[in-house]
Amino acid sequence: MKKISLRFNIIILTFTIVMFSCVPAKEFKALQESYMKCSDENEVLKTQNNELKVKSTEFEADAILLKKEVDKLLADSIKKSIEILNLKNNYDKLDRQYSDLQVAHEELLKGNAAETRKLLSQLEKQQEDLQKREDQLRIARDNLTKEKRNLDSLNKQLNERNKRLMELEKMVNQKDSIINALRIKVSEALMGFDKSELSVAFKEGKIYVSLEEQLLFKSGSFDIDQKGISAIKKLGKVLEQNPEINIMIEGHTDDVPYKGSGLLMDNWDLSVKRATSVVRILLQDSKINPKRLTAAGRSEYLPVDPLKTPEARKKNRRIEIILTPNLNELYQIISSQ
Repeated sequence: MKKISLRFNIIILTFTIVMFSCVPAKEFKALQESYMKCSDENEVLKTQNNELKVKSTEFEADAILLKKEVDKLLADSIKKSIEILNLKNNYDKLDRQYSDLQVAHEELLKGNAAETRKLLSQLEKQQEDLQKREDQLRIARDNLTKEKRNLDSLNKQLNERNKRLMELEKMVNQKDSIINALRIKVSEALMGFDKSELSVAFKEGKIYVSLEEQLLFKSGSFDIDQKGISAIKKLGKVLEQNPEINIMIEGHTDDVPYKGSGLLMDNWDLSVKRATSVVRILLQDSKINPKRLTAAGRSEYLPVDPLKTPEARKKNRRIEIILTPNLNELYQIISSQ
């Protein structure tokens, strides 16, 4: 990452030398800052992608475990088949012995009665042993049938797991494409604004567009300035073209108690009112489906800087537009595992 950063710094320096004479400093600075934002966002995206790959690896591990179970059942089935073959050989051997005894019995019927009784006893014992072997053979066949059913069931489970794994990988790739495309479009749409007025960042798989108070509102007001309207409308054009993205607008204040009058009682009211003002600008002459929008007020309770300095309070007075891809299909696949 350091090598990439160094390479980009060299490119920026070269671009500055070549273009400085024809590009105003303010536009160059905006381009440079937009570039740095994109670089930061790319790092967050990589982190998110790695997390999803970990999920994919876990499902692959499950598939490997199922494969091992299938292999074990195959080995058990082979062992049972060998046992059945041995039992059948023993059975055939006993059957031949039984036949031999029958022949001997018939020959000895003409002999003395004592020898005949002895042979009859041996014959009965051979018959009992033969019956036991037949019973063992039947049980072994039943067990083999059960093992085959288990093997078929595990093979079916393995195929279903592999299918869900492929679906998950496909959804991950689609989600990555959506995030990358949205990152580029948002950065391009807001390229002309100063870093002190707005910023774009990735956190927890979402895109955060933070608009500072100085870009949107006067102190204690929820009426949006013209420059802020311009920024919101540019962002709205991007969101119109990405209907799969859900939009949360959060209003934030500092910790100084609101001293206004009328409809607004405190910082809670002010933060909510500012959020709904942004919602109305986004929906004005827009094709954005209102179902995608959520307006929320966070008052002073989610500061970006906890210090009590004027600079910290200035940072905390902001609007955050949080863009989240619709991941319902991906979550359904993960929950079904």
